[in-house]
Amino acid sequence: MRTSRRRGVVGVLRAQNRSESKSFGTESTSFSPQSKNFDLQSKNFGHLSTSRQFGEFHHTLITATRPLSLKVASLERKGVVYVDYIVLREVVNMLALLLIAAAIVAVILFIRFHPVFGSNPSKEVKTEYSSLEHYSNGAFVNQIPTEMATDFRSMLPVLKEFLKGNPNRQPGQPIPTKPLQFSKQNPNQTTKVTWFGHSSLLLEMDHKRILLDPMFGKAPSPIPWFGNKRYSKELPFSVDELPQIDLVILSHDHYDHLDYGTIKKLKSKVNQFLVPLGVSNHLKRWGVEPDRIQECNWWDEIVAAGVTLVCTPARHFSGRSLTNRNSTLWCSWVIKGTETKIYFSGDSGYGPHFKEIGEKYGPFDLTLMECGQYHEKWAAIHMMPEETVQAHIDVRGKRMIPIHWGAFTLSLHDWTDPVERAITAANGNNVMISTPHIGETISLEEEQPSKWWKS
Repeated sequence: MRTSRRRGVVGVLRAQNRSESKSFGTESTSFSPQSKNFDLQSKNFGHLSTSRQFGEFHHTLITATRPLSLKVASLERKGVVYVDYIVLREVVNMLALLLIAAAIVAVILFIRFHPVFGSNPSKEVKTEYSSLEHYSNGAFVNQIPTEMATDFRSMLPVLKEFLKGNPNRQPGQPIPTKPLQFSKQNPNQTTKVTWFGHSSLLLEMDHKRILLDPMFGKAPSPIPWFGNKRYSKELPFSVDELPQIDLVILSHDHYDHLDYGTIKKLKSKVNQFLVPLGVSNHLKRWGVEPDRIQECNWWDEIVAAGVTLVCTPARHFSGRSLTNRNSTLWCSWVIKGTETKIYFSGDSGYGPHFKEIGEKYGPFDLTLMECGQYHEKWAAIHMMPEETVQAHIDVRGKRMIPIHWGAFTLSLHDWTDPVERAITAANGNNVMISTPHIGETISLEEEQPSKWWKS
């Protein structure tokens, strides 16, 4: 009878008869817990090596193979001999690799087919974009060079800062909100503004209701169960309570500005969507009819819902997936009513476009200026608070409301740092600044000195 010379060989040999099975003697190694040559609990492995090559795998195998051992013992009595345990380890390793591969495939399929990631412009549309000055090599670009340090060496200090932790990155308890009663509100001629945290706002002007970057989800993430949750826990209203909305204006397609769940709930209440180039593909995939969407390029001037709007440049980027960076445009907006002119910055790093916008369309009665989620490593795409105030001055604004803070933690600074620094910079430059509570409706003439975040 031929015997195995390599201890690591796994095989299943069916004995021809009882005498052949006995001829193995001590050369065979059974997985039976009764076997003296393979006593896992006492770690007496007989002729098997007990060197470090088995590592922690022994302990795991004891539990994992106990049911198998009972089965093997039963098969032994029927004349089946199982040889050596090392190959079992290799089988488990193979299964682990298969599980990892399956997980990777699952993630790829999730990104490819789940609607939360939206949809990309078609090849034909990209061909049309190629003639634009701010479109190059299949992607939109900024007016001036804009670098984001994402290499490991640049991001290592950020990682260390993140791991160090900062307990003030978010409030210690849910922040207060002002309940909003839509049933008692009717849009009127006087312009009113309601801030919902981050960059989501409601404008009431010229008898119209306009939502800016409505993000009413719990977390700015494709999977809402993960990511930083909303500071206020709840909104000051329910989406179901919203009255009919005349116009929704979007600045770009990032998750903290364009939320899949919000659009799904909101779409039946909206008369028209106004978006930068490429963003309509997301809305169409989510069930918004194409005739209710209007796309705009930088410097396009249009009239929507009876309001004059201009799609103006910003310094930022776009993308909702791993493979569609800058496939859609980002922008800011000029909103001109019969008596009021408002500038909405969207997301933007500081740049010369602010002065250009101010020269063409200023002055503005109100500016809604990005102020938050900044860091020196990505200062090109998110302004520091002092730059926020300077941008307000550049566009020739009268009163400023700092936005892009007060809802989510997307950077490493204290959660109140944006508003505190903005107030200091505004006071130093004689800029009027308003800081309303979340859910509080204010008019442009009201003084609003409250520092609610300190209470």
